Amino acid sequence: MNVFYNRAHLGDVLIIDLEEGTGEPTLEKKKDAVLIRLGDKLVGINLFNASEKMTIEGEGHIQLTEDFVEQLEAVLEKEGVSHQFDIDLSPKFVVGHVVTREKHPNADKLSVCTVDVGAEEPLQIVCGAANVDAGQKVVVAKVGAVMPSGLVIKDAELRGIPSSGMICSAKELNLPNGEQQKGILVLEESRQVGEDFFA
Repeated sequence: MNVFYNRAHLGDVLIIDLEEGTGEPTLEKKKDAVLIRLGDKLVGINLFNASEKMTIEGEGHIQLTEDFVEQLEAVLEKEGVSHQFDIDLSPKFVVGHVVTREKHPNADKLSVCTVDVGAEEPLQIVCGAANVDAGQKVVVAKVGAVMPSGLVIKDAELRGIPSSGMICSAKELNLPNGEQQKGILVLEESRQVGEDFFA
């Protein structure tokens, strides 16, 4: 689940992106809430006049907290929408350790990396950076992360190889002087695998 708010460009509407779906799109209006379905799956909700109903801090991608989600559920209940959100509040930009790096079998400029992010299973990530290598500490945008550009990271398949996440450059993270650095951002060895990169 990702939540976006940009009053200057979209008006006073909170956009709740739940999941992907397929099928015929349908809209259902309940007071100031519009439910968006693809087939029989609820994929999103738009809440109009949002700032009159709840406290929204920031613009663009809204950082989710338990308090915010509880507030959102209560507001939607008043609009006639009963929905329990299944959310993952764990950090989405974490320190990873590249365990292995192999050449992609179907693309000269891509590598297939196994990356430890502190979870039970390591992630397989296809990376296009020339400077990625085994043994590095890197920044990993996990599935569900929203990049500063607005790109939402999803499970993908690149040239026939599954990829779950993204190894990030300083530019992609919108860090100061990021434009000047080529390739992925390589971190100090002292960083702990799995920790929130931005903490």
